[in-house]
Amino acid sequence: MTDLESALAAIDPASLDYQGWTAVGMALKEAGQPVGVWDAWSARDAARYHPGECARKWESFHGGAGAPVTEASIFALARQRGWRPPEQVLDWDETLALSPGWLETDGPAPAPAQTASPAGQLAAYLKALFQPDEYVGYVTESWEKDGRFLPSKGSYTRTAGQLLAELETCGGDMGKVVGDWDPAAGAWIRFNPLDGKGVKNENVTAWRYALVESDKIPVAEQARRIEGLQLPCAALVESGGKSLHAIVHIGAADPAEYRRRVEYLYEACRKAGLDPDTQNKNPSRLSRMPGATRSGRVQRLVAVHTGQPSFEAWQDWLEGQADDLPDTESLAASFGHLPELAPPLIAGVLRHGHKLLLAGPSKAGKSFALIELCISIAEGARWLGRFDCARGKVLYVNLELDRASCLHRFADVYKALGLAPRHVDQIDLWNLRGASCPMDQLAPKLIRRAKNRGYIAVVIDPIYKVLTGDENAADQMARFCNQFDLVCRALGCAVIYCHHHSKGAQGGKRSMDRASGSGVFARDPDALLDMTELVPTEAIFTQLENRALADACRAELDRRGLADAYTRDDGGSRARMLEIARENIPPAQWPAFERQLDQARRAARARTAWRIEGTLREFARFDPVNLWFDYPVHTLDTGLLEDLNPESAAQAFGRKGAAARWGNGGKEACAEKSRRQLEEAFAATMQNGEVTLYGMAEYLDLKPETVKKRLRAVGGYWIDGEQVGHKEPGSAG
Repeated sequence: MTDLESALAAIDPASLDYQGWTAVGMALKEAGQPVGVWDAWSARDAARYHPGECARKWESFHGGAGAPVTEASIFALARQRGWRPPEQVLDWDETLALSPGWLETDGPAPAPAQTASPAGQLAAYLKALFQPDEYVGYVTESWEKDGRFLPSKGSYTRTAGQLLAELETCGGDMGKVVGDWDPAAGAWIRFNPLDGKGVKNENVTAWRYALVESDKIPVAEQARRIEGLQLPCAALVESGGKSLHAIVHIGAADPAEYRRRVEYLYEACRKAGLDPDTQNKNPSRLSRMPGATRSGRVQRLVAVHTGQPSFEAWQDWLEGQADDLPDTESLAASFGHLPELAPPLIAGVLRHGHKLLLAGPSKAGKSFALIELCISIAEGARWLGRFDCARGKVLYVNLELDRASCLHRFADVYKALGLAPRHVDQIDLWNLRGASCPMDQLAPKLIRRAKNRGYIAVVIDPIYKVLTGDENAADQMARFCNQFDLVCRALGCAVIYCHHHSKGAQGGKRSMDRASGSGVFARDPDALLDMTELVPTEAIFTQLENRALADACRAELDRRGLADAYTRDDGGSRARMLEIARENIPPAQWPAFERQLDQARRAARARTAWRIEGTLREFARFDPVNLWFDYPVHTLDTGLLEDLNPESAAQAFGRKGAAARWGNGGKEACAEKSRRQLEEAFAATMQNGEVTLYGMAEYLDLKPETVKKRLRAVGGYWIDGEQVGHKEPGSAG
């Protein structure tokens, strides 16, 4: 009986799953066996055997490509079931399987079989590692220092073919060929071929192998880990001391690739608990010569050609071991009792555990919208006046604002929304400005910190701070977006993030085509909410102004205890409310109130208008939602914006403004545009009658110093430290 037949006989087909059964068939075909061998063995599992199935499956086995399943798989399955091969003499292309007992003990190794003489072991080693015309370096002379035996320079001018020829005629006396060695010291051999001129790294002619040696754990444990790692070993040698020497296939094209591959190899070994000696990294390193003796123990050749067949095949196998992908499943098994869908987190938009992208241009208030969403989830309130939210705990990952600004922004939004912070303890902040890292590094750190904290949503703002790769490259962005899936899956929560629009007008594009970069951004999330700017007409701004002035009058009258001075009908009329206010506010106090009215007028004019459209995977598309961004929150439009179309260049800037933007309007148009922008930012960021340079800079998405220069250029403003204000008419300072 051959070893393959013996190994196959030791495997009960009933003990294997489908994959294991087909692997045996593949291995038999790759080994040149007829289908009848597989069929006869399969018939031992009477419960699952079907006549003709093996023959049909056999035709689908093509092998050849990549790393085919070989008979080594059968030997491995058999060894797991207690089978051990007999000792045998190695030929040039044969494989020496693991000898009996070596895995089970870390005591003295058993003596080699009579057929495996010292000369035979060295010959098998040379055949496994070298071509006949390659020069081999070896050392049998040594010297002692501080109780240790150190090798000399040794021989490096003989080829593997010459050594093999002499080993065949030495009568088993290996010393006649390589020279006698000190039995206390042993002998050494270099595992990479040399040029016959020296033994340094520069004399290496092929960067074929690397040495893995670790004496920090027992020999038996080393063996188990080497086998478990399936290291692509050309040879495995017992050192005669405390370690196994694994001569591992590297197959590098040059020294640089050799270093990279050895680092990869050593790191994999370390992760597997086999901490290799880093002194063995150089390609001209000496290893123990099989067949020699050392302090009464044999430097024994344990095996050749074990594990994966090459470094590439091993690398693919190793990375495949980290495969945490779910198994395939039958639809039929679940069709009658489908699992429940995740409940909505944002009604009609997003389910628990899914991903949402908010896309929009600069100054759309995307960050404010996300803060509003955090508050809506924490409080179980409606978001943007339109979308009901489930209540729960949320984490806001702040990548852009300093800590103080972030905290103040949340407080400001709470106040502007008119919400009591009853559940503010449900909002956690992770302030990472200046400390963020690429998303592939951030994701595992985020998972570790957020694990078991009960978050139903994680908001990441903004993603450009953690973006890795070229945002226009689909493959790179696919890998980037996969990090969000990783967080969703690991934490069981939704991941919500924002991204900016591409440059240029967006009105003519579909909502899912407006986000900057690869289309992956728009197609990856379960829900895409896209914000586009609307440009209100003068008539709309007039209505806003009228409402604002009427509201200001009503608020002032109420403050003075004069609510009975006006009726409900009066409250909707600017003219009537101004008339009533003038009648009831003392003339001496009227100038101060006029300043309030002017502030209300400016704030109304500073509002920007936006339309949100949704591209949804789990829900039906909703009608576009029109909003006003009334710094620092968004408010639902009451119908003023319904008939407007998304901005075009002419809409957004007017004919003169558009011409100025694209180079035809001259300096005057540009200056006017700057003045309008500053005025808008001043009105929009006023809080309790005060405006700060930082607030205006944040609104305009500019540096504070840039805003300061523009304020001085347009005139009409005073700057005192961080405070900004309007100069009084006729003032020089």
